[in-house]
Amino acid sequence: MGTKGKLYTTGDIAGRLGVSRQRAYALANRESFPESFDDLPGGSVWLVGEVESWIGVHRPARARNFEDGIVPG
Repeated sequence: MGTKGKLYTTGDIAGRLGVSRQRAYALANRESFPESFDDLPGGSVWLVGEVESWIGVHRPARARNFEDGIVPG
């Protein structure tokens, strides 16, 4: 299935980028960041593919980690 139907939480984004949750939250609020897929009681979630595309443009060194199979647990 790949990453098409998978979701990232703010915690996943933080882990993926190697930043704090607060920093991930700030990045997610940027105009350039993808819109959340859904806003749940526990927080927003994003489609992995959209976040990875954003990372590829805005954090290319981190994009290589994903391509090498290094993803958040």
